[in-house]
Amino acid sequence: MLRTSVLLALALACFAIASAQRFEPKALPPVKDAPTVGGSLTANGIKAATKESLLIGPGDLLHVTILREPELEQHARVLDSGDVSLPLIGGVHVAGLDPAAASSAIAAKYREGNFLKHPNVSVFVEEFATQPISILGQVEKPGTYKITTPRTLLDLLAMAGGLTPIADRHIMIERAPGAKQREERVFLSNRSGDALMANVTVDPGDTILVPKAGIVYVLGDVGRPGGYTMENESRMTVLQAIALAGGVRHTAKVKKARVIHNVNGHLDEEPLPLREIEKGEAPDEFLHADDVIYIPFSLAKNIVLGTSAIVASASSALIYAGR
Repeated sequence: MLRTSVLLALALACFAIASAQRFEPKALPPVKDAPTVGGSLTANGIKAATKESLLIGPGDLLHVTILREPELEQHARVLDSGDVSLPLIGGVHVAGLDPAAASSAIAAKYREGNFLKHPNVSVFVEEFATQPISILGQVEKPGTYKITTPRTLLDLLAMAGGLTPIADRHIMIERAPGAKQREERVFLSNRSGDALMANVTVDPGDTILVPKAGIVYVLGDVGRPGGYTMENESRMTVLQAIALAGGVRHTAKVKKARVIHNVNGHLDEEPLPLREIEKGEAPDEFLHADDVIYIPFSLAKNIVLGTSAIVASASSALIYAGR
């Protein structure tokens, strides 16, 4: 009997220990702070948005709503003065602001007038007024094009039919009033990869100007005398110009070749060591727009052509150089 009591007591003790281990509450890991999504909130409870590149302007149609204030909802158009007229507060200047900044400006007006203590204002641009861009110069279809959002330079040049064969690759973008940088120059390379890297964004109201590429003139005793566009990256060397002109004829007096530079209307003539350049003994120098390469005729051919032909060629060179 005693032995049975002892065994029963031991069994109860083991059961109590096991129960204590089973039902002992486990320590929970510390609660982590909930991650913040999208950044801080504005004063009126709206998440701060990334600065918009397209700003509100005169003629834009705005949809203004205020949380828990349905009677103050408005579809209002921005006046020429840049103000939008709203109930209770009257005009608020919103031109040149993005929607988030306009929301803050309207909320501040309601607070300052003691109409609302904690206005939660939302501004949405339902319709942008016509803010065309102008594409001028050496494109197939110059003119104005209506866009309501920023577009890439390549997109807009495609809208204008692309560049003409004589277009310069140094493109000027004049930014709309209010932009931090008024002018931006972009070099649009002939290489597709480099062109994509230089594919900048153009905003409504900007102006794109594609100038005419420079022209180099090759005159005298060459295969095809005339003017040639500096198409390749807007640069051209002496040998490239000679090659485009059909090469030098065997009757040419190469030792008397010369190049005429037009520097701000001043004509500067210098000898051109063409044979040395062809042999690699002299550098193949780059030409400038309106440069004239003149390859004289040989003495024998001069006698055949006559003096008038030589004078005509020289006069043509001077006329072209002065353009």
